Amino acid sequence: MHFENKVVWIIGASSGIGAALAKQLAQQKALLILTARDSDRLHSLGKELNTLTSCVVLPADIARRDTLHIIVQDTLRKYGHVDIVIHSAGIGQRSLAIHTDISVYDRLMEVNFFGPLTITQLLLPHFKERSGGHIVAVSSMSGLMGFPGRSGYVASKHALKGYFETLQVEHDIPGFHITIVSPGRINTPLPLSALTADGQPYNKMDDAQLNGIPVNTCAKKILHAVQHKKQHLIIAKKERYLYWLRLLLPAAYYRIARKAGVKERHTASM
Repeated sequence: MHFENKVVWIIGASSGIGAALAKQLAQQKALLILTARDSDRLHSLGKELNTLTSCVVLPADIARRDTLHIIVQDTLRKYGHVDIVIHSAGIGQRSLAIHTDISVYDRLMEVNFFGPLTITQLLLPHFKERSGGHIVAVSSMSGLMGFPGRSGYVASKHALKGYFETLQVEHDIPGFHITIVSPGRINTPLPLSALTADGQPYNKMDDAQLNGIPVNTCAKKILHAVQHKKQHLIIAKKERYLYWLRLLLPAAYYRIARKAGVKERHTASM
């Protein structure tokens, strides 16, 4: 697949993986629609990318499910159709389950799961009518295994992967493809907005995140996977080995995970 003149809707485009994808797609002359809640950053990015390609900015909060049908209608009106939808919006978590308010779980599920699900449900008839399209669901390695201090985030990413994996095997739309992406630690500002136990932002960067895979490398791998219609892509360093350890030697994996849990409890008590 060549991206030139393809209409690509990136949800969660104002920072991180979404912004990196937008910049690389602009260089390849894709026709972009950018959505995120941060209107100022989104308009700034749109202004930058409009020097390279056609770029439409459509600010929205995907947690407001009652407005998403209007957002989808507006998106389809921009170019008359959409070829590729990239779900890269997401919010993280830094809190132990026992201390976490239920409202935090609600917020994580709304942004990380129900938002992408609702948009996809609204777009499926469009893809069926056009006999084609591609959805990219940016999940996480946390969608493949548990991780301490991330119970709500892990649950939302498991739900996201489960929904799109089921859609992969049940749809009957010719020319329609789904790529599920499971990144590990990527050098993005995700921890800054991660929710703590009472819903306040974490406002710190983890060392592991700072030393993560460069975001431009991640974006390049995602676009390569889309070009080759790959169903599942893992982009990770040591998390990849933990995943295989969980599958092949689960007892060893749980020992390691429990040690990480002890460290997380110690950090939370400081």
